Amino acid sequence: MNNNELPIKVLLIEQISIANYGLEILINKQQPLMKVIGSFNCCLNAIPTLENLSPDIILLDIDLYSEKESQAALQLIAMRNAKILILKWIEDSTIYDKAILAGANGILEKDVTLNTILKAIKKVHEGQLWLDQAYLKKLISKMSYKNFEKNDIRNENKLEKLTPKEKTIFFTMTMIENATLPAKVIANKLNIRESTLRNHLTSIYEKLEVANKLQLWNFVNRHK
Repeated sequence: MNNNELPIKVLLIEQISIANYGLEILINKQQPLMKVIGSFNCCLNAIPTLENLSPDIILLDIDLYSEKESQAALQLIAMRNAKILILKWIEDSTIYDKAILAGANGILEKDVTLNTILKAIKKVHEGQLWLDQAYLKKLISKMSYKNFEKNDIRNENKLEKLTPKEKTIFFTMTMIENATLPAKVIANKLNIRESTLRNHLTSIYEKLEVANKLQLWNFVNRHK
């Protein structure tokens, strides 16, 4: 790590105090690469602090037994203050699908290794999604079935809003099978800088009325 590079600022939101403590020790051992800047046991307490703490990554354990907390978690994700990694402790809850669709950047399963947690933080900070490909395909399939067929004409009209360069990016993405492919790799395929790609993607998101990379991938998937 170069001296002028800043550490990845991580915020912990974990219901179980001992898990919070363990994650904090693990992450702080990685300094100067990353550090914990705050820890909370619920979203309702964390949300008011986000502007001041300004985290890069939030590790989020969603309280599935509290409607207020579940809604607060989705609100936090939608705020786009940081990239979100969901800590998944229970199988088959629709709240995780909702979290990803709201803009969360990945899911860490309950049996994940410590090294995988650290790798996920780094990759998500670099702009990647941290999602199992099988889960991702299943989720895109759900989204497509529920939302796309009745909106075919409307979505074709949205594509007409794209500039020629944006259309090139869009149709290049239709030829890429891996939705978690890093932006740097996609930029290389297009022979443009990663920063240029990100600027184009921001414009594409707005014109296609999608909130995040996964929703864009769903849109792309329907045009293959």
